[in-house]
Amino acid sequence: MVQLLLILNSALMLYPIVIMVFAAFKPTAEIFARPFAPPDFSNIDNFVRIVEEANFLRYLGNSILVTGVSVVLILVLGTMAAYAIARYRFALATPIFLIFLAGLMLPLKLAIIPLFVQMNGLGLIDSRLSLILIYVAMGLPSTVFIMTGFLRTLPGELEDAARIDGASEPRIMWSIMLPLCKPPLVIAGIHNAVPVWNDFFFPLIFIQSDARKTLPQGLTTFVGEYATDWGMLFAGLTIAALPITLVYIVLSRQFIAGMTQGVVK
Repeated sequence: MVQLLLILNSALMLYPIVIMVFAAFKPTAEIFARPFAPPDFSNIDNFVRIVEEANFLRYLGNSILVTGVSVVLILVLGTMAAYAIARYRFALATPIFLIFLAGLMLPLKLAIIPLFVQMNGLGLIDSRLSLILIYVAMGLPSTVFIMTGFLRTLPGELEDAARIDGASEPRIMWSIMLPLCKPPLVIAGIHNAVPVWNDFFFPLIFIQSDARKTLPQGLTTFVGEYATDWGMLFAGLTIAALPITLVYIVLSRQFIAGMTQGVVK
């Protein structure tokens, strides 16, 4: 019974993805005439047009740049903060941790007006840096929460042995403790990469020029007021979904290991 429910749930989740991929290989007329029929997969006209007639590659490059830099900064800064909170005893450890947790409860979109005023004052409107700073602020609370919980489970004897051998504190962190943190790092990375990659709201507010648009914002150029090229739109959506899907497939083993960490000894 459980297996049947899981199969049905998988089919339900995969159904819109299959329809999207099918539509990417069809012209607009065929999408409406035969929406569920398998397409001619040798027909790649939509993919050729999306590269030649639109700034799709520029949108894709902007998304890769913004997402990559944001995730790297989130993991580096979040891990450093979590390490200090989890492995060192000082009076402000708990208050600082609670401040980070408060960030999980307050959506950053509620502060969109102050954010816009601040970014405008810094001269960062229509800049990819504004998106990176916002995404880092959004991702740090969850990353600190995930990494702190894992780092607290690591035995202190590892650090003690390294200190006896003369290792410095940065060396202990980067060479001894962090290699043990691959599963939570993968979880934090995927957890933050997906919403950053798919975000439409903040680029819509802070990005104005076409050359700096990210992929979700750029795909709206295929939607017209009186007509929409659905074939090109679905082709763009298919390509947009591919990078994150590949990253998850490659890192799935570490992701599952992190999710089940602590279930068994």
